Amino acid sequence: MQHDAFFFIGVFVFIFLIWVATGGPTHPLAFTGPTLAEPGALGGGSYLSLPQAPFSIGNYNVALPGSSGGSSYSYSDNTPNAPGTSVGGVAFGPPSLYRGEVTLGGYVSGAGSDTQSEYLQIRVGSGANTPVDLSGWTIESEATGNAVVIPLGTETPTSGIVNAVQDIVLMPGEGAVVISGRSPIGASFRENKCIGYFSQFQQFSPPLPQICPTSSNELMSLYGGSYLRDGSCIDYTNKLSRCQAVLSPPVSLSGACQSFLIQYLNYNGCVEAHQKDPDFQENTWRIYLGRTDSMWRASHEEVKLLDKQGKTVDAFTY
Repeated sequence: MQHDAFFFIGVFVFIFLIWVATGGPTHPLAFTGPTLAEPGALGGGSYLSLPQAPFSIGNYNVALPGSSGGSSYSYSDNTPNAPGTSVGGVAFGPPSLYRGEVTLGGYVSGAGSDTQSEYLQIRVGSGANTPVDLSGWTIESEATGNAVVIPLGTETPTSGIVNAVQDIVLMPGEGAVVISGRSPIGASFRENKCIGYFSQFQQFSPPLPQICPTSSNELMSLYGGSYLRDGSCIDYTNKLSRCQAVLSPPVSLSGACQSFLIQYLNYNGCVEAHQKDPDFQENTWRIYLGRTDSMWRASHEEVKLLDKQGKTVDAFTY
């Protein structure tokens, strides 16, 4: 028995020495054997692989399909609803706290045309909790990269002088018309009941509201003395259109009538007489971006409104 055991041990040692001598573990045969077929050999399909995340812990970047130029938007982990939604296949961006309270009108009138006729609208919802200061916000074209910061404006402009400016603040329920070009009166402004007088000498798009007090009502309240005794003044005044300024009244009219016409039937005179009226201020601003070339493309455009922190308030495409 012991002799047989030594015999078998000797045989295994002999075989091992031959295996080592012919290459051992480095011999090509060591790598042959049964393998698992790729998905195609098993009837189709593809490998399942996890993408390498383009972000790190704490912050991350997202680029939605269709975003212009492959641009991406950065969010932090504590951004509400990050990474936001998409608009027309383009990344909306990190949402502003004003999202839903301040909205764009959804179209650009005259897009791609003359800057004085190219405009869009912004509105603060009537349910907003606080006034909204638009100055310092940005209007941006995702398609072209054009971006303009909303400027300061004049609450009640005065004709013929350089007006002081302040932040443009919209109350709940108020709105703004944002024109790409330059202001015909030199500043952005809030509409008021006298603003229609500017239309006589400058062109505005959209047209200014013609809501000035009628010349006949102004005559009754501002003429002084008994206007009924001045029949010629009554007849002349009744022929005037609403918001029509009188710069050089006929010399045939009485001195009192001429003084009335020159003092009150113009923008500054109207403001002087009515700026304390409870209905003097209107609920719309005219904001001018001051561009000399078109802000928006005629088509294939995305319009964005960004707050002072660069977060997206609203956006639309066309």
